[in-house]
Amino acid sequence: MNMTRKIMVLLFAIMVAFSFGYAADEATAEEPIKIGAFFDLSGPAAFIGTPTKLVAEMVVERINKEGGINGRPLELVIGDTEGDPTRALMVAKRLVEQENVVALIGPTRTGTGMAVKKYLEEKQIPTVMTVGGDPVIMEGVHGGKNFGTAKWIFKSPQRSSVAVKKVYQYLKAKKVKKIALITASDAFGGDGKRWLAKLAPDYGIEIVADESFGVRDADMTTQLTKIKNTNAQVIICWTIGPAGSIVAKNVRQLAIKLPLIQCHGLPDPKYIELAGSASEGNVMPSTKLMAYKQLPDSDPQKAVITEFVRLYNDVYNYDKQFPINTHSGYAWDAIYIVANAMKKVGTNNVMLRDAIEQTKNYVGISGIYNISPKDHNGLGTDSMVMVMIWKGGWNLVY
Repeated sequence: MNMTRKIMVLLFAIMVAFSFGYAADEATAEEPIKIGAFFDLSGPAAFIGTPTKLVAEMVVERINKEGGINGRPLELVIGDTEGDPTRALMVAKRLVEQENVVALIGPTRTGTGMAVKKYLEEKQIPTVMTVGGDPVIMEGVHGGKNFGTAKWIFKSPQRSSVAVKKVYQYLKAKKVKKIALITASDAFGGDGKRWLAKLAPDYGIEIVADESFGVRDADMTTQLTKIKNTNAQVIICWTIGPAGSIVAKNVRQLAIKLPLIQCHGLPDPKYIELAGSASEGNVMPSTKLMAYKQLPDSDPQKAVITEFVRLYNDVYNYDKQFPINTHSGYAWDAIYIVANAMKKVGTNNVMLRDAIEQTKNYVGISGIYNISPKDHNGLGTDSMVMVMIWKGGWNLVY
């Protein structure tokens, strides 16, 4: 073989090797990154879980259109918890062990979140939950109860403790001193009750009545009659789902004149639909999403929320079936927090967890997040507003 032929063969071999390597790199670069997303797609909280799934899909599509994670698209793997703790654990195991997801978003309720917490901690899966209660991100010494470790669990909705502080700030400004509680007997209601009791002294507030109910109860007049016979100035109800509207209607039915304050899980057109005219005048802590048009233009969240609403209502038309509520932005924020961390460090679980924990100044739908080792939520009372339902709309009152 002459020298010229040898050179040509060598060049050809180099080109083939280079092309093969490039193709392999390109294939690797385009391999999807799987994120698990499990919500209440059926059961009593499906009206929250289903639109949360739709938002998750909307966010992933947006991120992929923007180039994905350093060239790799995100792939959402969906699971339905059915609102059942046992089912939630089964779904989490399938997503982790069969689908090999690198991170998880969800679930919908505090009880299902607690059901999967221990497993996800053991498997070391970075997880950003979309639940309202604090226990999912609390550790043993907090609250005087052993909630287990919370190294791998984060959450995007405001903590119950933050919502309680916002309520108490509002009541202090209104010079309210005596309150009555009526809380659900589930994990979320219990979490709210715990914080309401713990923080009351800090705001000079006395709890003069403490009643509870089952989340599937159809009537709370017995508990509310007891409250009516106290010297309470305000009633605070802590629950999510239809039970809150039943409390509102029972308050109206008993002609109780005390203001009714609901929790941060109920700013939702569904609540107004179910409670009807009994919702008028009700006050509740909320994400800024419910009253974003009333925010000053200087608020960094206003532009972000405005774009979110445009996509949700005008591009995807989700509002036709699921009007925007305070829960609507939770999956958006959760996925962006994970995606932003992935863009920095990739998908290694330890590095990803650490990067999520270092999230700073992320302007989301539900607030401006500053996560730390001591706070796996990263939102304060400045991320919330107090809204009043008036003439069927949401009015910012504090």
